[in-house]
Amino acid sequence: MSQPTRAFSATSASVPSVTGPVLPPPAAPAPERARPSGWVWPVVALLALVVGVAGGVVGGIGYAEWNDDEQQPVTTVGLDTSGLDTQPPLQKPGSVARVAQEVLPSTVQIIAEFEGVEAGATGSGFVLDDQGHIVTNNHVVADAAENDGPIEIVDQDGNRQNATVVGRSPVYDLAVLHVAGADDLKPASLGRSESLRVGEPVVAIGAPLGLSSTVTSGIVSALNRPVTTGSTADDSSYINAVQTDAAINPGNSGGPLVNLQGQVVGVNSAIATNGGGSFDEEAGNIGVGFAIPVEQVIVTADQILESGEAQYPVIGARVQTGGPTQLDGATVDEVLADSPAEEAGLEDGDLITRVNGLRVTDGIALIVAIRTHQPGETIEFTVERDGDEQKIQVTLDGEVG
Repeated sequence: MSQPTRAFSATSASVPSVTGPVLPPPAAPAPERARPSGWVWPVVALLALVVGVAGGVVGGIGYAEWNDDEQQPVTTVGLDTSGLDTQPPLQKPGSVARVAQEVLPSTVQIIAEFEGVEAGATGSGFVLDDQGHIVTNNHVVADAAENDGPIEIVDQDGNRQNATVVGRSPVYDLAVLHVAGADDLKPASLGRSESLRVGEPVVAIGAPLGLSSTVTSGIVSALNRPVTTGSTADDSSYINAVQTDAAINPGNSGGPLVNLQGQVVGVNSAIATNGGGSFDEEAGNIGVGFAIPVEQVIVTADQILESGEAQYPVIGARVQTGGPTQLDGATVDEVLADSPAEEAGLEDGDLITRVNGLRVTDGIALIVAIRTHQPGETIEFTVERDGDEQKIQVTLDGEVG
C-alpha cells in the first residue's frame, strides 16, 4: 500500500544494535536477511496505535545479567540493574497457563485522561524494576502528560494507584511511569528479542478493550519488521518490530509480549487494520500486531531514568517515506546543511541500499535501521549514485525525542 508522501529527517533514537541474525547463536554465521518494506501488504490500510480512547470504555554500568552468556550486554546508566529481573521464571518453555500465572502479577492496566475525559484512555504496562517504575507506550499517556491529567495503574488484584510520568519518547513510543510506595509490585523478567525465531510461540498480556488481565497467544510472525505508526509526521514512531499474530486490540498498548519462559521480549504497540481506519472507527485485530523489541525498551528506559528524556540518532537528511512502494533502497530527497550526512558526503538523489551491509528497501526501512544505533556511532551506507556504488561512513548525531 502507498502512503501520502511525507518528508522525514532521517534521524533516529538511542537504540541498542539489534540488527542482524535473530536466531540463537549458530555454529556458522546466519545468511544475510533483507529488510522487508513496511508497506508490502495490500490489505493493510493503516498502522494504528493500539490505545483505547474515549467512548471505548499507552554511561557506565554493564548490564550483563542476561541468561544467555553469548549475548552482548546492554550498557545502562540510569537503570538500577540490581532491581531488574533477568532470570526466566520458567527454566524450560511452559504452557500458556504457566506463563500467564508468572507474568500477570507484573502486568498492569493504565487509565489516563484523554482530551479532558478523566478515564478517556486505557492501555497496559509492565513493572520494570523493584523501584516502582512501569513501562508503557507514550501514546497511552501523552495527552495526560501534556495536560497534567491524572494517570492511574490497576494491578491484577484491582488495586488502583496514582502514577507520575518520569519521561517519554514519542520517537520510540515509550514512556516510563513511577508509582510511589509500590513495593508489592512484582518486576517482570526481561528476555531477549534477538533470541526469538519466526514461528516461536509468544503470549500477549494486557487490558484490551478495558478488559484487565487478558491473555492471548500466538506465534512470532516476522522479525525486524520496519513499520511506522501514527497518522501524521508529528505522532509517528518508527519501529524495528517483532510481528505477531497473538490477538492485540485497543488497550493492549504498552503491555508485554512474552516468551514461553515468562520473559518480556517486546512491548505491544501497534496493529495493522484492514481498511477500518482508527480504532474509534471500529477497527481491531486481524492477526497482524507489532511489538517494540525489549532491547530498545531497556536503552530508552535507561536514558529516561538517567535524565528524564531520551535521545535518538540523526543523520540530517530527508528521505522519501511515502508514495509508491519502493523495494530497491531509500532515496535521499535533501541533505541538510552542517549535518552528519553533509560531512560524510551524501548528496541529494543518492539511493541508500544498505546499512552496515544489511539491505534496506525503502525510506521507512532506512529510518528503522538507523534507529537501531546510538548517537556517536559510525555506520556505513552503501550508496548508488549515477550508476556507481560507493561506501559512505556517517557518524550519527543525536536529538531529544
